[in-house]
Amino acid sequence: MDAAEDRPAGGGPAFLGKVVVAATGFAELASIAMGDKLGWYRALNDAGSAGLSSDELAENTATNPRYVQEWLEQQAVAGLLTASRQSEDDAPEEPGGSFRFNLPPGAAAALVDDDSLDNLAPMVRMLMAGLANFPELLAAYRNGGGVPWSVVGDEARDSQARGNKAWFETRLGTALAGVGDVHAILARAGARILDLGAGYGWSTLALAKAYPGAVVVGIDIDEPSIVRARDHARERGMAGQVSFEHADAAGWQSPDSADAVFIFEALHDMPFPVSVLQSIRRMVKPDGVVVVMDEAVADSFDPPGDELERLMYAYSLLICLPDSLSTPGSVGTGTVMRPSTLERYAMEAGFSRVAKLPIEDFSFFRFYRLFI
Repeated sequence: MDAAEDRPAGGGPAFLGKVVVAATGFAELASIAMGDKLGWYRALNDAGSAGLSSDELAENTATNPRYVQEWLEQQAVAGLLTASRQSEDDAPEEPGGSFRFNLPPGAAAALVDDDSLDNLAPMVRMLMAGLANFPELLAAYRNGGGVPWSVVGDEARDSQARGNKAWFETRLGTALAGVGDVHAILARAGARILDLGAGYGWSTLALAKAYPGAVVVGIDIDEPSIVRARDHARERGMAGQVSFEHADAAGWQSPDSADAVFIFEALHDMPFPVSVLQSIRRMVKPDGVVVVMDEAVADSFDPPGDELERLMYAYSLLICLPDSLSTPGSVGTGTVMRPSTLERYAMEAGFSRVAKLPIEDFSFFRFYRLFI
């Protein structure tokens, strides 16, 4: 019998190719994380058009020359770097040490520049942070429970904050200013704005910068994130306008009614989203505004999905769902929070309706307004 006849129905070269592509992509993802973490991409960018040899890169970054050479060759083979011979006299069989390596066009924006809206290095590092806890993930998948944010650690905290920082600083104020009725509330004299799930505070600080007449408060359940957020406010001289509270949004009581409440890319992580939204319902003024920004996933489950859908399920498997399920009784939303799921949570919390805001091309996100 031909060996091919032993293959299960539906298999064959096409499916095998998918697995090979996925395996190669995973390995290259890890190599990108290495280059970012060890400063190799930044050193290559600093070298400009002259590029660097493997020995130069090793010396400039205080890293091991043999590992550097292997990484550079792998990056060039993967098409992530370009390589050119240092001399036309170099023999073809010479090792990678006889080459100079450069970042190709567009690579610096994607892998080096933290102020670039195209920077994807944090996205890669976030996935690797989830994989770092693979044994704990397997235990949770077998037995229930989860892997809390405190275990996922600083690598995930830093990656998420770094990934969103440029978007908040560059686009958030403009995006909100383009939604007239929302902008009018935020621009009220002395407006009180709350940012729930503030993380490192970049969204909170961006709101304060866009609306300097407002008093802005960021709240997060993760204490290390709040410590960093306070540092960022002090570094920017904004501690007088912005404050940060370490608290659970589901039980936190605002001392004064809020004109506006925001949740940026955090509601799907919260174990009790309805309780949080009920708290918000009590916090906000009757003529105030509530805005939730979350992933712009498809309206319904309809496989196969697009690249965004695939990426968001990857985050959910490795980080968001295990974090949420680490709290007993959690609803376990996961990263892929469909619009209908958010609407259901909002209705259960006492809101009257949910509408998508006309904010387009804001990274991977969609903005919703919850009406009182």
